[in-house]
Amino acid sequence: MVSLLLVALISAALCAHAGLVGVVYYDTGTVALERRRWLLLVGLIPIFGFFMYLFERSELDYDPSTDPYAGGGYNVHPSRADDFPFSSSDGQEGARENSSDGVRRAENEYRTATDDEERTQ
Repeated sequence: MVSLLLVALISAALCAHAGLVGVVYYDTGTVALERRRWLLLVGLIPIFGFFMYLFERSELDYDPSTDPYAGGGYNVHPSRADDFPFSSSDGQEGARENSSDGVRRAENEYRTATDDEERTQ
């Protein structure tokens, strides 16, 4: 009885592992990843290798237009402006420049209503 249960558990785990390897084999044909490398990783490191594959695959479709931090400036609170590590020679303005209240504004915050109207026409 115990051996039958043990065989059932081991065979279920092996089937799940074979399913993960099959998914990786099928999916590497549609994305630009090396099939042999990922089959070897998923085959030798069952669960962790599959998650490594999923995370690596998700990096292929990075779109900077949807990333809120891509190429962004730094908004520094006025109380921490002296700790701001960049100088104007590095291409960054100081935190207290360009604003009456000491907070550096993002580039799109300086637009006016007429700028938006011109863009829509």
